[in-house]
Amino acid sequence: MKILIVEDDLPSRLLLKKMLQPYGECDLVANGQEAVDAIRLARNKREPYRLICLDIMMPEMDGRTALKIIRTEEEDAGLLPSQSVKVIMTTALRDIENVASAYRELCDAYLCKPIEREKLVGLLGELDLLPKP
Repeated sequence: MKILIVEDDLPSRLLLKKMLQPYGECDLVANGQEAVDAIRLARNKREPYRLICLDIMMPEMDGRTALKIIRTEEEDAGLLPSQSVKVIMTTALRDIENVASAYRELCDAYLCKPIEREKLVGLLGELDLLPKP
């Protein structure tokens, strides 16, 4: 599985990479604009990401804006929801308004920091991203 980790905090990026490396190849970027660029490049190479862990609060372009662009480009490409990349929003924001907003913007899941390995792996299972036994 090809995974994109979008996080402006280097220690958080590296921690997510350590947690997700057993499940696939991880690319790391520091903001939403870099994420959109990486996703476009991967799609053009016909090597799309299957999972994106996307922080909400970042410089240059935040996660919400990046997610809107990602979903719009998927729709424009004629992808069905079942063909779309799975997006887990990762953030320190725990209030219901931010959680609801993330789902309205079509994320697949929401994890509050600090990220716990068990919760992350559980979401991978729920999103059907783990190998079948």
